Amino acid sequence: MLQFVQLVLNGSSIGCIYALVALGFVLIYKATEVVNFAQGELMMFGAFFAYTLITLFGFSYWIGAAGAILGMMAFGYLLDRVVLRPVLGQPAFAMIMLTIGIGYVSRSVAGLVPGWGTAAYAIDTPFSAEGLPLLTTAETSLVISEQNLSIIGATVLFCAVLFAFFRYTRIGVAMQATSQNQLAAYYMGIPVKSVFSLIWAISAGVAAAAGVLLAPITLIDTNMGFIGLKAFPAAVLGGFGSIPGAIVGGLTIGIIESLAGFYLPQGFKDIAAYIVLLAVLVLRPEGLFGQATRKKV
Repeated sequence: MLQFVQLVLNGSSIGCIYALVALGFVLIYKATEVVNFAQGELMMFGAFFAYTLITLFGFSYWIGAAGAILGMMAFGYLLDRVVLRPVLGQPAFAMIMLTIGIGYVSRSVAGLVPGWGTAAYAIDTPFSAEGLPLLTTAETSLVISEQNLSIIGATVLFCAVLFAFFRYTRIGVAMQATSQNQLAAYYMGIPVKSVFSLIWAISAGVAAAAGVLLAPITLIDTNMGFIGLKAFPAAVLGGFGSIPGAIVGGLTIGIIESLAGFYLPQGFKDIAAYIVLLAVLVLRPEGLFGQATRKKV
């Protein structure tokens, strides 16, 4: 039983990373109806920015992490204004292909930046990778590392901040109104295009936070953005328009991967997320927290 709980704890930490990346998927889709397949690359850029500030420039971990998040928020805002806004109103397929192209270009650009390249890097953190004992028996013990605990705690903090932002601020309420009905929000005087840019900024900031949290575990390289392919099933599982669903979906995928890696034959861990995705699409296409919608044409 302790072994099972240990696997759940380990899966919860990586599941929190999936949840943060999936949250970026959901925020952008809910407001703009665009599926951003470059979300993983935004996480990768955030991790590289943190590496630059902490390792190359010598800032502390906290200042570097905050600077990376703020820098990626500015990057996300400009990305929408410069790249995405000119093609606003085009078919959804065109927008999807554009975000896929942004992902490929981002990986190539990251490999050409001096000091980054294609090597793998690490950043120093104040959190230890050694296990902290939670429960010990004669046969085994239940432990969790400071790194994993920091990931879980930071995810809870980010979710609480986002909840307060969307619930209690005028801008957050305007974003909710825009996500529910863009035309009605426009008629009510809400600057819809500016709201879109702010949504991209928040999504990029959340992705940067995920990259900073993930960096000590998997290292930083140009291919770390492919974790977005694991976060996408998490967003679908929770319901693509549901913010709580993104959190639950990310945790579920992380725990399933952890359990599959231990109890199932080798190789199932890498495909567990996609098996879940296929099962959800067949059994409940709207996801756990999503709602089935109909459109008259």
